[in-house]
Amino acid sequence: MSLLRRLEQGKEDNTNKSESGQGARFSSSQARRAAPPVPGGQRDTYLDLKTRVQNRLIAELDPGMDISRTAEVRKNIQALYEQILVEDSIVLSRQEKHRLFEQIVAEIIGFGPLQPLLDDESVTEVMVNGPKNIYVERKGKLTRVPIAFESDEHVMRIIDRIVAPLGRRIDESSPTVDARLPDGSRVNAVIPPISLVGPTITIRLFSKTPFTVQDLINFGSITAESIQFLKACVEAKLNVVVSGSTGSGKTTMLNILSGFIPSDERIVTIENAAELQLRQDHVVTLESRPPNIEGRGEVTIQNLVVNSLRMRPDRIIVGEIRDGAALDMLQAMNTGHDGSMTTAHSNGPRDTIARIETMTLMAGYDLPIRAIREQIASAIDLIVHADRLKDGSRKVVNITEVAGMEGDVVTLTDLFVFEQTGYESGKVIGRLRPTGLRPKFMDKLEAAGIHLPPQIFGIGARR
Repeated sequence: MSLLRRLEQGKEDNTNKSESGQGARFSSSQARRAAPPVPGGQRDTYLDLKTRVQNRLIAELDPGMDISRTAEVRKNIQALYEQILVEDSIVLSRQEKHRLFEQIVAEIIGFGPLQPLLDDESVTEVMVNGPKNIYVERKGKLTRVPIAFESDEHVMRIIDRIVAPLGRRIDESSPTVDARLPDGSRVNAVIPPISLVGPTITIRLFSKTPFTVQDLINFGSITAESIQFLKACVEAKLNVVVSGSTGSGKTTMLNILSGFIPSDERIVTIENAAELQLRQDHVVTLESRPPNIEGRGEVTIQNLVVNSLRMRPDRIIVGEIRDGAALDMLQAMNTGHDGSMTTAHSNGPRDTIARIETMTLMAGYDLPIRAIREQIASAIDLIVHADRLKDGSRKVVNITEVAGMEGDVVTLTDLFVFEQTGYESGKVIGRLRPTGLRPKFMDKLEAAGIHLPPQIFGIGARR
């Protein structure tokens, strides 16, 4: 969104509040004297001061500034801010002055009250339940924060600021939207009349520095032995599904696994909102598109999977399958595009197979159940299941081979299983351990020139 559009939005939202007060002299001492002896009155006085200064800035800033040059824009805003405080004889303490400046900058070029939370590296999720109730997730635990929007309109302005650059919309006819922030963080917004508490925003934040394999090992999310095994599976072009519940770390694990893909291969990624952070050079990123206001122009994940087959991919990575796209993904895996990966919501490896079966039926074709299960058993080699445990930690709890068919049933073999040994001081104690079973696809690994020691599967340890 251009700075001109942002400034126009700010003017529209603040016109009614500041028609009589723009340019008036207003000191912090006057604000304290004018404020009624209740916290709400003090807050209203502060918001009035903030609105007055913000409107002056909006009126005097150059709308042609390139907001992508954040440092330069911030410097220009600060110069004008200092000038306005002097001209209007606004006297503030150093702390008040800094706080007011940061809030105004966030309103003009950032995401308003959410900006400090988005800059906080300890925050992994932000949840806005209407203008006055904001929660964050830190280390898997939810806490309420003492931050609030001014009104429903204020929340709507921030939502528009997020979705507008992506060409998406949210209004009464389309009251939900999936989007992303410039850094790739995932955003979902729901507004009235669907939401009864006011506009809501849910932001899944990603670390400024993507997690590495060593980070996951240090966190206890996975073991070095299982990582070595997964790396071999990716290099040998096995098809992998990462499953788990919401917030279990599926996308993080998919990022880690995709990092093992050799740099000389062509990768096509398909997502609803682009959030994968691949390090390779030869990556084509595709993003689905919702219908426009006339109900036309929709491009679904299913459309993109079909199109990707014509793009000469070595690997196809689908951020998440949730509908009939599952059938096209299985077809891709079964037609020479080995080494493909995707994620799916489920409660466990067995449920992952059942969900993919159900999603395949959603494609609308009258296929026999056995034919679908044969496709699944033939296409998918491995399921990596992640979970968020009671203490809020995220761990890989199953690495399971899809071994084939026995009658009408898809057979699964657990190769690694998380074994919980205790719960101390609010922490789950346990480790992902090998089951002692070797996968049937060992010949594929060896054909790729990869030879894993039997100790990885716990065979040497049992002797």
